[in-house]
Amino acid sequence: MAEIVGIRFKEIGKVYYFDPSGNTFKKGDHAIVETVRGVECGEVAIENKEVSEDELVLPLKKILRPASREDVATYNENKKREIEAAEICKQRIEAHGLEMNLVDVEYTFDRAKVIFYFTADGRVDFRELVKDLASVFRTRIELRQIGVRDEAKMIGGLGICGRPFCCNSFLGNFQPVSIKMAKEQGLSLNPGKISGACGRLMCCLKYEQNAYDHLLKITPKPGAIVQTADGKGTVVETSLLTGKLKVQLDNNPNGIPRSYGRGDVKLIKDSQIKVNKEEIDALKDIE
Repeated sequence: MAEIVGIRFKEIGKVYYFDPSGNTFKKGDHAIVETVRGVECGEVAIENKEVSEDELVLPLKKILRPASREDVATYNENKKREIEAAEICKQRIEAHGLEMNLVDVEYTFDRAKVIFYFTADGRVDFRELVKDLASVFRTRIELRQIGVRDEAKMIGGLGICGRPFCCNSFLGNFQPVSIKMAKEQGLSLNPGKISGACGRLMCCLKYEQNAYDHLLKITPKPGAIVQTADGKGTVVETSLLTGKLKVQLDNNPNGIPRSYGRGDVKLIKDSQIKVNKEEIDALKDIE
């Protein structure tokens, strides 16, 4: 077992584990740590606790020190500078006529670097912009192109459910989602129905997938051959949540399919839910 403290550097961001170096932290405290970007000030998201070493990537970096009042003041001052830097960068982008959209700005704690996050439809030659910004801020400049999911996470907003974006509210990391999930959950493969404000598949498709995976294992799928009390037939429709099936009986191929519960039939040969090439091509831009 190893003692760790979880540190977050963005309001809703990934939590990184650090060695507390003998210090005790409470949630909401600030700490000074060393990262690949240099010295940073982060917020404690997970208080001191013991974690199995199998869950960690060792060795852990040590927390340099609890943040002092001066450190917190520097951190808050950096946040103010980021707002000013964003306005200056937007002006310079417009002056250079670049097709890019500034999303966020970050100062490293020691102000040795300013990172500008932007989105663009393609590659952007921003070399002259970097020189321009370096002459203004007189520090290292980094421009980082991000995707539409990251943009939604940084900016925030309301989803079609009426609640704040999950990615901006509590999701530390994006979960993998696929068109197959939407099909397995019986959702309409309409981009407007299954994509979020970012234009990609909704993250919430992942939330219930484990339940659907279980239901798919115990429920015959459309196309499956089953034995019913009325004879053998083919499943033509299923409702995973209610467990209801509609079966076209072999002895009445032109009749109306009959309804059965999943427990009322015996599976002879199951089928599979597949996403065909046409569906993949139609929805490739949102996956």
